[in-house]
Amino acid sequence: MPITNRYLQPIIKDFLKEKMVFLGGPRQVGKTTLCLSFLSQSHRTNPDYLNWDDLDSKSKLRKGQLPNSKLIVIDEVHKFKAWRNLIKGFYDKRHDDQQFLITGSARLDHYRRGGDSLLGRYRYLRLHPFSWSELQTNKSNIQLADLLKFGGFPEPLFAKSEKKLKLWNRERLHRLIHDDIRDLESIREFNLLETLAEALPDRVGSILSIKSLAEDLQVSPHTIKNWIEILEKVYFCYRTLPFGSSKIRAVKKETKLYLWDWSSITEIGAKFENMVGSHLLKYCHFLEDTEGDNMELRYIRDTDGREVDFVVIKNKKPLFAVECKVGDSQLSKNITYFKQRTNIPKFYQVHLGTQDYIAEKNCRVLPFTVLCDELNLV
Repeated sequence: MPITNRYLQPIIKDFLKEKMVFLGGPRQVGKTTLCLSFLSQSHRTNPDYLNWDDLDSKSKLRKGQLPNSKLIVIDEVHKFKAWRNLIKGFYDKRHDDQQFLITGSARLDHYRRGGDSLLGRYRYLRLHPFSWSELQTNKSNIQLADLLKFGGFPEPLFAKSEKKLKLWNRERLHRLIHDDIRDLESIREFNLLETLAEALPDRVGSILSIKSLAEDLQVSPHTIKNWIEILEKVYFCYRTLPFGSSKIRAVKKETKLYLWDWSSITEIGAKFENMVGSHLLKYCHFLEDTEGDNMELRYIRDTDGREVDFVVIKNKKPLFAVECKVGDSQLSKNITYFKQRTNIPKFYQVHLGTQDYIAEKNCRVLPFTVLCDELNLV
């Protein structure tokens, strides 16, 4: 059975006591299901649930005809150009008696449309796909191999069907490009944008070459950069920046790219690295959104090509680094090298095997599932 209890439920409930809650996240990650769980009737026909894509709801929102219920859920309203002033009016007039939960499949904090008129009136939360820790908290029967293969999005994960996964991936990408982005951005070459999105799974785990993508699609590097930024805004992909240190000749501008849905990646090493990265990003976003900490997910790479996949940084100080290996092999020499030249206090090398041991001081080789428990990942 699909899980209905999500990790953000108690946070949303607490935040709603003080302000509006904006819930962002990728298409089909479970935002609407989560929001409906706060209503007495958890279905889309509930009059307290208003969706901008529904004509009747759109009409009511434009006219300010809201129900008198304690909690109002408003979905996809960011597709309306003046949505922030609309929501501001609702909140300023009704916040003493009503609560507002606003959700959308784009980064609501980035589509400001002329200034943040809602400043101080809302908390912003990002809902991520299911992680190993969240599945274990809910006592799910999903295995790690299932999570790696089908990704963390509810529909394909719980179906556990390769056929349904392929159909879901095709439909999701098409609707993302031709529905969500078309409503938010002025782009003519939607087919080329879709081609770019289809090409990105093969770039996961490597240094992202804007020039190479521009040559393949026969568009300018500026266009590719702009399109990738758009894909980030609708939670299709995310990038990591390099971590610098005075004692290493670190690369400075190169970025690495990962997908919110790792199920479309074919190469097992890149797929595993993406899954680990997404778990760490979820951890960073959770602390940032709920505690106010400044979190960053980066990677280490020097000009000689030595690399460690991820570094988690909290308030400008590194907490730990993570290297991904499919097999439970010996400790990477790159970890030893960077441990001696950076101020990163702990290094982990995670794998899909069973070995768990201290390789060197502050360097541990362990299964990925154990790391999730050790770090209390959400």
